[in-house]
Amino acid sequence: MSYDVTAVRAHFPALDQGAAAHFDGPGGSQSPARVADAVADVLRSAVANKGTVTAAERRATEIVDAARAAGADLVGGDPAGIVFGRSMTQLTYDFARTLAKTWGPGDEVVVTRLDHDANVRPWVQAAQAAGATVRWATFDPATGVLTADDVAQVISARTRLVAVTAASNLLGSRPDIPTIAATAHAVGALVYVDGVHYTPHAFADMAALGADFYACSPYKFLGPHLGMLAAAPALLEELRPDKLLPSSDIVPERFEYGTLPYESLAGTTAAIDFLADLVPGTGSRRDRLATSMEALEHHEQVLLSQLDNGLAELSGVERYGDPDRPRTPTTLFTVTGVAPAEIYRALADRGVNAPAGTFYAYECAKVLGIENGGAVRAGIAPYTTKSDVDRLLEAVAEIRR
Repeated sequence: MSYDVTAVRAHFPALDQGAAAHFDGPGGSQSPARVADAVADVLRSAVANKGTVTAAERRATEIVDAARAAGADLVGGDPAGIVFGRSMTQLTYDFARTLAKTWGPGDEVVVTRLDHDANVRPWVQAAQAAGATVRWATFDPATGVLTADDVAQVISARTRLVAVTAASNLLGSRPDIPTIAATAHAVGALVYVDGVHYTPHAFADMAALGADFYACSPYKFLGPHLGMLAAAPALLEELRPDKLLPSSDIVPERFEYGTLPYESLAGTTAAIDFLADLVPGTGSRRDRLATSMEALEHHEQVLLSQLDNGLAELSGVERYGDPDRPRTPTTLFTVTGVAPAEIYRALADRGVNAPAGTFYAYECAKVLGIENGGAVRAGIAPYTTKSDVDRLLEAVAEIRR
């Protein structure tokens, strides 16, 4: 199925504001009008705490149920196992503290140096508080690749949990999660997958990945600022988080503190529906997501090749990672003699939004040797065009001179 980027772009009001070329999607994507309308409609409507008595209560319940169903379709999960929170970071801290209640001396937790710190520090701190041992899996800085063997080397019979990203938010590189998960499960460990940078660019299937927990962020896939976690309801039933005494103990509400942001949930449902409709299709929403994400992935990979090849032709430009290895449409680069922050500003002056930094990938940046100044990150999104990539390449060529 062909991907019509012009038709897709017509749905994004932000793209008409200053006509910038947006390569800042890894930090937060632009949203289509459908999402904004869904958010506004809730704020204009009568809503109350969830319930069944008043129309306002029923509307809130319907919004939550719809968001759980949409989230499950997005990642191949169960609506009864979809948990919402302020952010992926907040959810990961909550689950780390909850899981750590069963850890103690002699137990081990595996984290990786490829991950965003939101899938590192919560586990490190929870393990330390419980007296458990943290074991680190690192990656090859030359390729930017974390292999299944890299992780297997630090998994043992004492491993209780493996936390690993499905795609590096800094490099885009994609570990072999199914193999890593199989190794972890063989010793009885749980697998917590950070899907924040993966979900916007690939058809997510937590069962195929082998993820016991799959966390992502709707604002990275065209939705509002929110965090979402998916897990099997039976697994969630085994966990006992700290909670207010009168609050619901039903899964998944057990893990959601306070009243949910109904407007953001409605926006999340709208974003997932929009992704399902990126290309014409039939069948269930899950089926349409599979078709749309396959078409989107092809579109983005074509543009990524254009960007990689264009940067390779520019002397003085250093790219990080191996462009021939599987990765999301993300390129990290520097220009000899020009500070990344200066490149960032110079690109912005030319109408190209590609920020610089380490983007909370603290351990990853240290392995790459860029922890001080960072690098420029260019991320391709559903609304990115060939002409956007041309603008970026032309701007980098000017800055390099």
